[in-house]
Amino acid sequence: MLTLGIDIGSATSKVAVMRGGTVVLATALRRAGIGSDGPGAVLRDALRLAGCQMEDIAAVAATGYGRNMMEEADYRISELSCHGRGAHFLAPETRTLIDVGGQDAKVIRLDGRGRIMEFMMNDKCAAGTGRFLEVMAQVLGCGIQEFSGLAEGQEAAPISSTCAVFAETEVISRLAAGTPRGSIAAGINLSIAKRVGGLAMRMGVVPAVMMSGGVAQNASLVDMLGRELGADILVAKECQFCGALGAALLAWEKTRASGRKEP
Repeated sequence: MLTLGIDIGSATSKVAVMRGGTVVLATALRRAGIGSDGPGAVLRDALRLAGCQMEDIAAVAATGYGRNMMEEADYRISELSCHGRGAHFLAPETRTLIDVGGQDAKVIRLDGRGRIMEFMMNDKCAAGTGRFLEVMAQVLGCGIQEFSGLAEGQEAAPISSTCAVFAETEVISRLAAGTPRGSIAAGINLSIAKRVGGLAMRMGVVPAVMMSGGVAQNASLVDMLGRELGADILVAKECQFCGALGAALLAWEKTRASGRKEP
């Protein structure tokens, strides 16, 4: 049975195609989210890579901010459930999952089957999110992919503002004062690590700890967050596909339970 999970976020669209809830046939990502052609384009990419057509897919589950926009979806599932299930698939030992998305940061406590026991979310402020990191990278004149390398091994310049708007002004002021870009990048990473770490500590951190989402590719930030939490942080190669994988898995479980026949 083939199932497909699509995670439509504010900035990116991700798809995973799976067979039998165990084998990943393809994953695909487009850096375009809600309100763009990203979801349709990434869907076509994933089907091509998996070597199948939409007619071959037994069930589609959509998650993320744009899940209600996916007309082809058989199921629409919260990103919390999908990220938890995806994390369990990638690393079954995960008990605390930290996901920093484009518009929010989530900390999820999981049981031994990848089900949610507890969660906390920061979705009221852009600080500590992927969007905040993108804006800061633009101010520093670098791509988001370069940001981690720019910050690596640098002494962090203090970024005291907890508001994204004021932090941007502070960063511009530091650049004007001649503060090295690498030190500012490290300071931005540290400010995010402290904000996300504080959210995690309020809920309580149980190892093993995993980080998902595109921000998890920022190795400097992950290292700082690990020091804030006093714990090693797992980052899977497929960290950006956690939600899409979980959606594909839940689509398989729901379809099998319903007794629906394969195409």
